[in-house]
Amino acid sequence: MNRALRKIICTCLLSLLPVAALQADQAPPVPNLGDRISDFKAQRPAPAASQRAVMDRAAKDLAAAMPAPGLEAGTTAPDFTLPDSTGNAVQLAELLKQGPVVLIFYRGAWCPYCNMQLQALKESMPHFERHGAQLVAVTPQTPDRSQQQIEKDAYPFTILSDLDDQVMKAYNLYFEVPEELRHLYLQDFDLDIAAYNGKDRYGLPVPGTFIIDRQGVIRAAHADTDYTTRMEPAAIIEALGRISGNR
Repeated sequence: MNRALRKIICTCLLSLLPVAALQADQAPPVPNLGDRISDFKAQRPAPAASQRAVMDRAAKDLAAAMPAPGLEAGTTAPDFTLPDSTGNAVQLAELLKQGPVVLIFYRGAWCPYCNMQLQALKESMPHFERHGAQLVAVTPQTPDRSQQQIEKDAYPFTILSDLDDQVMKAYNLYFEVPEELRHLYLQDFDLDIAAYNGKDRYGLPVPGTFIIDRQGVIRAAHADTDYTTRMEPAAIIEALGRISGNR
């Protein structure tokens, strides 16, 4: 068989490959969020002993107050309607009619760990979309803050603002930042959470991730009072594979 004929045959065989398989080959690698967070921690200057004492007390108290944050897999996801970054109302039930939803709760644009998570999720979206899933993020910050974040980081997913904290509470994630920690953030780090959330609003979510199927059932979940710990994109993709039957 001459070289020209072999080339024609190979071209014909490649054309028979399923489109999904080709798309899978072209999908970007799945980021390892844990490695990125570990690298960030290693490079970040250590806080002063007095600062560390305040942060450790707040973390210990929160862990004691919320030993099992979030909702468990198998629970029906509470429905909600929240404004997106442009003020349009978005309902979870309507999104689920289109397919599974990857629902995450994050603290705000001021949080470097949240930003690392959002970037990793952005990179993972082709894998989510392969399973017909949408990514939706919920934050207590105001819609204009979210719009700034979307424009700055080119996020292609929806960010919703929980302005009365009711959705964070429904998903068992809500807590109030203690006054001692608020004072530390403001005095030592020039961070005013209320400048992001709105006047006198100091509530935040424990970072949480919920994989919700079209029937509204949470099929996988992750929430941890340690805000540096997030659900890995690979675990989200694996959960979506179980829902779609396409692992």
